[in-house]
Amino acid sequence: MIHHITTLQDWQSQENKAEFFPADYFKEGFIHCCTPSQLAGVLERYFKGKTDLILLHLDESKLKAELRYEVSTNEEKFPHLYGAINREAVMKVQKL
Repeated sequence: MIHHITTLQDWQSQENKAEFFPADYFKEGFIHCCTPSQLAGVLERYFKGKTDLILLHLDESKLKAELRYEVSTNEEKFPHLYGAINREAVMKVQKL
């Protein structure tokens, strides 16, 4: 299981689509994800004080786009998804 954090507004704006593209996908070229053990650090570093966030629980085995673990912050390997999040891979949507 991996996670992606997004805003409720971004998620709801695409709720009728088979695939989800976060707002920053087209700027970044991939979707930032994290493992359960990286979640607390990601929330602290990038989302502190932000509200209206949701956490997508993603089943890696159901993702259709290419998933790569790449070195990023603090030399940790983070999961990056090179394509959309297909709805079948979303196991749970959780408000943060």
